[in-house]
Amino acid sequence: MKLQSKPSFDWGAINRLMSPQAMEDLNVFLEHLPQNANKTLLIVAAVIWSAAGALGLFTAVKIQEHTARAMDLEQAQALLPVVPKLQDQPVNAKEVATFVDELKQTYKGLDIKGNSANIVIIAKGTGQFGEFREAIGHVQNGGAGWRVNLDKLCVGRECPQYPLAAALKINRVTVSNGGA
Repeated sequence: MKLQSKPSFDWGAINRLMSPQAMEDLNVFLEHLPQNANKTLLIVAAVIWSAAGALGLFTAVKIQEHTARAMDLEQAQALLPVVPKLQDQPVNAKEVATFVDELKQTYKGLDIKGNSANIVIIAKGTGQFGEFREAIGHVQNGGAGWRVNLDKLCVGRECPQYPLAAALKINRVTVSNGGA
């Protein structure tokens, strides 16, 4: 068995296909095609080529529309501003406990309790309303970055046990980039 290092190529076949006589033969074949082929076959071929052309044109138009929409969408998304997101995170329980101890020293007539991120302020009489109000304001301005929400507030006769009571929930506000 002999191995060939180069593939053999028949240049003679290409020369025969590219010769002027081959082109003349193709031209004669195409001219005589309507006489040699069935008219129904020619009509079917014309309909198929017309459908293929229409489908190609439709596809080209739809691709162009899709490309234009994609560019419009990309431009619109580029114009959207980045909106930051605010998130509440619980405050450290130790920080709240230290703050509650300071409140107890400042507002001695009130019953102040704190657990994790909650502070409860209770006054046993309506005569302590001023001190009660000041204690709530003190919590509102308590720590850096604190966000204080009033969970429950009871003032006056409708209160079941104490005439003045407030439950405050404390979170720390963090701002994160709301990227798209």
